Amino acid sequence: MAAAVSGRGLRLWRPAAALGQAARSVCGSRRAAAPALRAEELAERLRAEKSEREKREIPKDPLQRRVRKLAMLSKQLQQVHPNVLAKVLRQGVVYQNDEIVVINKPYGLPVHGGPGIKNCITDVLPILAKMLENVRAEPLHLCHRLDKETTGVMILARSKEAADEIRLLFKTRQVEKIYWAISLGDPDPAEGLVEIPIVEKEVQSHQPHYKMTLAPNYCLAPEDGKVVKIRKNRSAESAVTRYRVLASSSACSLLELQPITGVKHQIRVHLAYGLGCPILGDHKYSHWSKLAPQKLPEITLKRLKLEQTKARHLPLHLHAHRLSLPLGTGKDKQIDLVCKTPDFFKSTMMKLKLEIPEA
Repeated sequence: MAAAVSGRGLRLWRPAAALGQAARSVCGSRRAAAPALRAEELAERLRAEKSEREKREIPKDPLQRRVRKLAMLSKQLQQVHPNVLAKVLRQGVVYQNDEIVVINKPYGLPVHGGPGIKNCITDVLPILAKMLENVRAEPLHLCHRLDKETTGVMILARSKEAADEIRLLFKTRQVEKIYWAISLGDPDPAEGLVEIPIVEKEVQSHQPHYKMTLAPNYCLAPEDGKVVKIRKNRSAESAVTRYRVLASSSACSLLELQPITGVKHQIRVHLAYGLGCPILGDHKYSHWSKLAPQKLPEITLKRLKLEQTKARHLPLHLHAHRLSLPLGTGKDKQIDLVCKTPDFFKSTMMKLKLEIPEA
């Protein structure tokens, strides 16, 4: 046994105990020397892992990638700075003069604010006005509205007086509105007029919600099938929509639509419940009693190279193609404002073999 000499006499040296203590001392020093994981390093690692997951989840099919990209763009528009959103709208300007500015409204951008909405067109109108003119430019004014999922022609006025004039034109039905839509099924007949009042009702289901629906003035008597007049719903609004089939293929149709009136969700309701041909990607009005993804025909899924389980990602295919209104002077009193269909709309048409009509 080894021994050690101290000032006070003989002291036994126990090798095992000494080695253990030394080992604990070395481990402790190593722990102290190891640098603590910094917050930015952890955040960088999490970002890398998320990016890797997203890469693995990217669909192989081009259409599914476009659908996903569109959904991400809609989400990003709610997260960007208002200045960035205003720049996006400025890039979409298709016409402007001393009275109006016309933009091609992007998909997924709401016109007005509300619960859960951080960015909307209304909020960035003052910024957009300055980008188009100068720092002292007056804010632009809304003249009408489009649904969040609807794309296309949207008129903004440079003054309150111009906005009031254009709103009056809409109210007195002096504005000719032409929409394009891709519908499921073929309307029969191929051209006609839907004139059925519309009312908002609560849907009683496992998830109660409100929808616009038809409130017809006539119905078929169950006993003999004759047309009989029914009591008018006082809350219902008159709604009239002209339609025309431009092309048909793959259990779908490309429709030209002209809403004569301007009731909320009028085109969507008239197509879904009046003609039995809901708009492609209209998951809200493809069912009445439930909120569920749209059910697509097999041939449509095949052409789109899409699985039914992914159908919920399909965007609404409704585009405000043209507005014509009497705003000019002299020979050019009538102004025609046209916006090209978005890329996702064109891509779907190609997939479904719906030929684009010549303008």
